[in-house]
Amino acid sequence: MHGWRVKAFFRGLGAVGLLLLAGALWYVVAGHTTAVVAGESMRPAYAPGDRVFLERVEPGEVRRGDVVLHASPGWYGGMPAVRRVIGVGGDRVAQRPGEPVTVNGKPLEEPYVKDGDPSGAGAPEYDVTVPEGRLFLLGDHRANSNDSRYFLDDRSGTAAQEEVRARALDDRSHLYGAGLTALLGLVLVGGALATEIAGRRRLPVG
Repeated sequence: MHGWRVKAFFRGLGAVGLLLLAGALWYVVAGHTTAVVAGESMRPAYAPGDRVFLERVEPGEVRRGDVVLHASPGWYGGMPAVRRVIGVGGDRVAQRPGEPVTVNGKPLEEPYVKDGDPSGAGAPEYDVTVPEGRLFLLGDHRANSNDSRYFLDDRSGTAAQEEVRARALDDRSHLYGAGLTALLGLVLVGGALATEIAGRRRLPVG
């Protein structure tokens, strides 16, 4: 293969590598964020100081059981907090002291709650129907979580879907794929640069 063809080939690989690298970085940076858990409310899933990796989602993509980062005016001084979605628009969420949470009349299975206690000592009784476009949010450590139960006078303790900034990411396989793509792009760019440098060093002098 002629020298100019070799250069063109590796320059093409380098361009492909740049595209792969830029695409993978954009996917991770634009589509994801992180948050540090500040208190005890999400134990045992997340302890204070844990960094949670989250994916940005559209409001309509949030589902029951999702752990989300939300920032609601009037809650926690507007600061973002990590909570679990228990009810979505149209759901009837209720709980009596010492009993499990019910959603639409059925007891909710919650293996994630701390100490297997779904209510928490001293928590208020509630029976609310979640308005459309809003969410009922609870912490996993029910005995130590300031959540929807304590904002019942504000739209039945619900937060707007639009106030959700991101959702905790359980399956990170596509992130690993993005990392491998970025690595491949870096290798291709490095190979192209190395070939270009080597070709210049071989140029005749004089």
